Amino acid sequence: MKRTHLSAAIAIACYMSMGVAMAQTASSDVTQTNQGNTNQRVNASSTSNTTTSNSTQRDVKQMAAVQVQAQSLSLGGGLMSVQTAPKAVSTITREAIEKASPGSNFTQLIGSIPGVNSATDDVTGLANGHYSMRGYDSSDIGMTVNGAPITDTGSYSVYATEYGDSENLGDITVLQGIPDIDMPDSGASGGHIGWATIDPSHQGGVDFTQSLGNNDYRRTFVRLNTGDLGPVRSWLSLSDNTANMWRGAGDLRVAKVDGKSVWTINDNNSVSASLQYSRQSNLEYDALSKAQVAQNGYFYNYNSTWIPLNNLSGSALKTAATNDENYYALHTNPYSSYMFSMDGEFKLADNLHLSVIPYYWYGNGGGSGGGLAQESTSPVDQYLYANADLNGDGSVTNSTKKNFSGGTVYSFSSAKTYRPGVIAKFNQDLGMDNSLEYGFWYERSRKTQADTYGLVDPLTGTVADIWGNSSYLVYPTSGLPQKFYQEYTNTELEKGFLTDNWTPNDYWTFTAGVSYLHANRNGFTYDYPGSTTGFDAQTSTTFNNNWNKFLPTAGIKFQLDERNQFFIGTGKTFRVPSNTVAMLDALVGVQNSNPEMSWNTDLGWRYYGDAISASADVYHSNYFNKQEAAFTEQGNEYYTTIPHMDMQGFNGEASYKFAPSWTVYTSYTYTQAKIKGGLDGGPGDANFAGGTGIYPTNGRTMPDTPRNIGNVSLSYDDSRLWATLNGRVTSSLYGDYMNTESVGGFTTFSFSAGYRFGDWDWLKKPYIKLNVDNLTDRHALSYVNSAQLLAKSGGALYPGLYSGSAPSYGLLQPRAYVITIGASFQ
Repeated sequence: MKRTHLSAAIAIACYMSMGVAMAQTASSDVTQTNQGNTNQRVNASSTSNTTTSNSTQRDVKQMAAVQVQAQSLSLGGGLMSVQTAPKAVSTITREAIEKASPGSNFTQLIGSIPGVNSATDDVTGLANGHYSMRGYDSSDIGMTVNGAPITDTGSYSVYATEYGDSENLGDITVLQGIPDIDMPDSGASGGHIGWATIDPSHQGGVDFTQSLGNNDYRRTFVRLNTGDLGPVRSWLSLSDNTANMWRGAGDLRVAKVDGKSVWTINDNNSVSASLQYSRQSNLEYDALSKAQVAQNGYFYNYNSTWIPLNNLSGSALKTAATNDENYYALHTNPYSSYMFSMDGEFKLADNLHLSVIPYYWYGNGGGSGGGLAQESTSPVDQYLYANADLNGDGSVTNSTKKNFSGGTVYSFSSAKTYRPGVIAKFNQDLGMDNSLEYGFWYERSRKTQADTYGLVDPLTGTVADIWGNSSYLVYPTSGLPQKFYQEYTNTELEKGFLTDNWTPNDYWTFTAGVSYLHANRNGFTYDYPGSTTGFDAQTSTTFNNNWNKFLPTAGIKFQLDERNQFFIGTGKTFRVPSNTVAMLDALVGVQNSNPEMSWNTDLGWRYYGDAISASADVYHSNYFNKQEAAFTEQGNEYYTTIPHMDMQGFNGEASYKFAPSWTVYTSYTYTQAKIKGGLDGGPGDANFAGGTGIYPTNGRTMPDTPRNIGNVSLSYDDSRLWATLNGRVTSSLYGDYMNTESVGGFTTFSFSAGYRFGDWDWLKKPYIKLNVDNLTDRHALSYVNSAQLLAKSGGALYPGLYSGSAPSYGLLQPRAYVITIGASFQ
């Protein structure tokens, strides 16, 4: 996870007031100033327009009537939007975001979108989130904020808690299968998610919200709006978020600073700047197996009681220290990060527009757990031995096999990332019927990773430094911190792209494009650095890998009339292997030369009527070389691949405004994600836990992929009073690749309601709202946290294969409520 200093974030945000921002709504300056030939090209942060940035002049006019009609409606209460791209796309608008629980992160907000499966450990939005699309897990999905990438440069993970207060989110767009080729993605085998922050208002003032909920949830949000300061307007926000964990001991604490500035240079040119900063010091929820839930109950988490070690010795001491490894205070998730980006929008000629987005992302932090170390007065470096009083008995006693002397230590796995990059894109009209979009993306990031052992108070279980910056367990000879591993990766990405959009008449649109992506990962990795004796001897290696691919896309749209459109789109995607793949394979001498690749095809229909609007598509994906962990005969982890997966299904959504204040929205997802062929779990046999053999997975369903997901929402809004009732049905999930263990499906309901009061003097737009999640207090295992090749419970069915351990799952939070009041002061 990630980190930086609050003072630095505020300083950068203040500097942003001299910068400029991006168009987000129909009333923003950038949209107003790009009239005529380039009206369709708002900017990269308007996510609902990312798929039409290269539309021709004819295409813009062709869709004008549909757009005007859609703006007069409220499609699904903001859960649905008009789309024009020849592929599957869905957008959540500001209207729906305003009514959601105020602490919601993007994984919760996209839960109703067809094709998306999302879940979270905590509905406050403070415990990140879990999501997948069409059978692709989150590490296979690209993501941008205001046009800049935020997927982790090494693992492609996204930690949703870090990004964006809901008051600042403008819209969120999901491309379920085929990312646009101009997007800064190096790890998107399937799909892309982009969200944008709102533009600063023209009126100065202060926006304030206060939220309270069960589990002592408290949230304060304040946003300062400068209003128009000549051609520049800005906002800067701060939120403080805390909550007790709903199961087990501990709490969640997150502070965020966001900002945005817009400078309108003239009618055709603008520049913007935005900042997203967060600092969190959360504890973690433990993912549980079905057996753990049955044995310890639904509300079990990590151990809430520390066993003091100072009066124990021998086997009793070792038992207590081992038990204390699971103490909740050792399982932390401290992280801070910031993303600073700018967006320049320039009209170079009547038919030529340029967008330039430079960005810089920084993160520092990680996750932790407990470890077991032994005391030793030996001057020889030995892994997990230390010349320190680890059990608090006042002396250092040499540990032996017969008489253990040691204690529990803090194992902190951290990462620090520096990530600068730039995206440049030209849009050129070649006439009424033809336009080109072309440009490049360049990024060079550095990432260091380490797992360091820190000291823990043996009497209380208090960690000396949860950030792992001091109080290390050290080697006696060198005096260096003891580490499980030390890694460094340098990643350089280069991408060029070109798209041609042709509309020969008012009915047909043809789109074709190609991008070329080149990636280099180089660096080194050390296991047990500094340890040269004992069972765990030091190993190390360097690596320098290159990958490159041409990625074509094509699409056809037929606009039958102002209401109906039909489309087909196809595209090739490519995922550069993660830094973990590169390092672990280098350590065991394996060259995994087949990175992930997909061919995704969408075939669909859209209808936008006066009261009813609908969208439906069927899709097919050929997914090759999905990377999965395996083990050598010596028990060393490396990465193998699932050679081929066949994924297909149906996505649909509909909105029905059956009365002036009443709307029904529904979406449905059918997903069939089948493995083709056997999965190589590594060489070996059933008698050795390292080599796991070939698993007969042909025809099996991918874990954590529900076959059916349904959403329905009934909403009322008369401009003063509003209320929404949502229902969601999720079918069962497999926990292992052999499909021997599954968890049942479940249904949840949520309710929200609010009242908007009238203005009173300097108090503007006061409101109150209530959000209730899991209305019926349903208990369920909601997602697969760690899928196994073969679940332990299914080992008897396949005696020739090693069954590993039990899959672990996330738990659905019981009923939770939040009450929020808010207003603007002008």
